[in-house]
Amino acid sequence: MAISGTARPAGRDHAGHMTRLRTAIPGPKSLELQARRRDAVAAGVGSTLPVYVDSADDGLLVDVDGNQLIDLGSGIAVTNAGNPAPAVAEAVHAQIDRFSHTCFMVTPYESYLEVCEALNELTPGEHEKRSVLFNSGAEAVENAVKIARHVTGRQAVVVFDHGYHGRTNLTMALTAKNMPYKHRFGPFAPEVYRVPASYPLHDGLTGAEAARRAISAIEKQVGADDTAAVVIEPIQGEGGFVEPAPGFLPALAQWCREHGVLFVADEIQTGFCRTGSWFALDHEGVVPDLVTTAKGIAGGLPLAAVTGRAEVMDAVHVGGLGGTYGGNPVACAAALGAIRTMRERDLNAAARRIEETVLGRLRVVAAKTDAIAEVRGRGAMIAVEFTERTPDVAARVAKACHERGVVVLTCGTYGNVIRLLPPLVIPDDLLAEGLDVLEGALLA
Repeated sequence: MAISGTARPAGRDHAGHMTRLRTAIPGPKSLELQARRRDAVAAGVGSTLPVYVDSADDGLLVDVDGNQLIDLGSGIAVTNAGNPAPAVAEAVHAQIDRFSHTCFMVTPYESYLEVCEALNELTPGEHEKRSVLFNSGAEAVENAVKIARHVTGRQAVVVFDHGYHGRTNLTMALTAKNMPYKHRFGPFAPEVYRVPASYPLHDGLTGAEAARRAISAIEKQVGADDTAAVVIEPIQGEGGFVEPAPGFLPALAQWCREHGVLFVADEIQTGFCRTGSWFALDHEGVVPDLVTTAKGIAGGLPLAAVTGRAEVMDAVHVGGLGGTYGGNPVACAAALGAIRTMRERDLNAAARRIEETVLGRLRVVAAKTDAIAEVRGRGAMIAVEFTERTPDVAARVAKACHERGVVVLTCGTYGNVIRLLPPLVIPDDLLAEGLDVLEGALLA
């Protein structure tokens, strides 16, 4: 591993455990930077763990104090292919030496086409597709809604309990959780309707039963003829890594087809090999009308996309879609490098191996304590939900992991879920070491 020269090699303590920490977490240099931050950065920007990163490698973050932290978060499912993946770094360097920006809407360039071609190939379905590139997941979702409303001539958008879709005004309306995402930021965009999702741990419903409940709510509250789109995460991310019961997504997609409603899959967190396939919808063979992507698409550079049926995407008038930075050439180069890495290293298979390892370990732990309600997940997108519906237990577990140099994240409508998103290229020994720390925190 090419880690920072400030970090000492990992050793072992008196009990035989690996030691990668030189200081307490956060260390003195991180604390100095945190003090500077208070005078420079708006207080509304939070950080899960206030250590300041100096360098990174596959599965490791090295902070300014020389501490090596095991990364089980991947910058929220972004650095799937590495941090940085060599192919991403090489592509970025080569592109920035040639030109940094022209705006595709002014003078286009080939790499934008290549990214769109890759998306059209990789996203679910064999039909003819078109893509358009943006900067962030929220921007992609917002444009998917624009497209759906334009094409259908309808206004209503249906979303789901526990869903998360972004922080812009429209995507805040789509997002379910109030704090911290929506509190005192309204009024929000109108014509957004929320219906129950499938949450097998809590509702006890089959996929078909949960779909009938959701569809009934749509038909009663909104009406099929007034609904432009149903927008859903195939596995809900911020809402708690909630995997719907089998059959739920296919039934919703079928209802949409029957009623001329566009089925929009938000694959921003689940896409690009994260769940053991290119996209989470692949697991049940569901084909969306539109799919939004971001996060893992470009190895850490800002890039997002909407990909959809050609007849839908091409129905929008010229000039109706775009943005100054959307599909920036450096980000496009990064995306091509990341996708090449995913193919060459078969990161779908890597995610499935991570799933087998992590679920196996954590389900053994769950059997030893009543504090854990469920261990669930697919690929390298794994969650531990606690029985207590408050953030307290999850926060304590996360804090214990952070103090021992393992980056984990929390999520869930009630804040009572630990989520794991390790890089798909994480070495087996680092993953095992991180799980050792998490297991200790869970059993404590």
